[in-house]
Amino acid sequence: MNIEQTIFLGIIQGLTEFLPISSSGHLVIFQHLIGLKNPELLLDISLHLGTLLAVLIFFRADVKMMITESAGYIATVLRKGKHGGQVSKIRQSPHAALTFWILIGIIPTALIGIIFGSYFHKMFGSTLIVGIMLMVTGTILAVSRLIPDYFTTRKKIGLIAAMAVGLAQGAAITPGISRSGATIVCGLFCGLDRDLAGRFSFLISIPAIIGALVMKFDMTKLAEIGYIPFLTGIITSFLVGLLALKITMAFVRRGKLYYFFPYCFLAGIVAIFIK
Repeated sequence: MNIEQTIFLGIIQGLTEFLPISSSGHLVIFQHLIGLKNPELLLDISLHLGTLLAVLIFFRADVKMMITESAGYIATVLRKGKHGGQVSKIRQSPHAALTFWILIGIIPTALIGIIFGSYFHKMFGSTLIVGIMLMVTGTILAVSRLIPDYFTTRKKIGLIAAMAVGLAQGAAITPGISRSGATIVCGLFCGLDRDLAGRFSFLISIPAIIGALVMKFDMTKLAEIGYIPFLTGIITSFLVGLLALKITMAFVRRGKLYYFFPYCFLAGIVAIFIK
């Protein structure tokens, strides 16, 4: 795979991973429209490394506070034990609580991936299914317009929201279902503040991406694609991913995610009718 193809894939990965338009659906569409083949496994990993770095950099303040508060909470519990209300103290540390709910939410995501992963993978061969799922994504985004501002006021996540968003992330393994779109709208329907719904959606993707990278990574195959395409994929998806994150969070905070639903319907129609 040459540098031009790597840059192209990096752009597609960076944009569609974070904009609510489904990266998997677009991969299938481009495979059929322009004969684009699946990127080599290690290149696929480099693209996801780039988007992972984009999330870590964009939400670096949250990530730093999550690490600091979680470490402090764990140290306090180990030092003083569970008595004296130490366990409940996590509620007083919002970023430690955020870490806790991410860990809870990733459980249904992992279970869905483990149990149904191979089944969802077979769907990548059907442009009909991808097209229908892109329209489902468009419908999800369109329905988000019906959520009033007075409903999305919760500043804390809680068990129901964490599990629901985790389930939505697991369902987004289906090609054509946007992970960001499904998880953000799910969070909004759970009453989360728009900014919190967006932040939680992208922060909960961190362990999911890391898990996928760990399962796929094989250092011995790096030489097959070359170090330059590998690094190019990381840099391109990282830079484009940062831009896409900024755009998506702006639309989330303004309650304008439904702006993307016409595009998803158009992409779905294209996917259905291409051969």
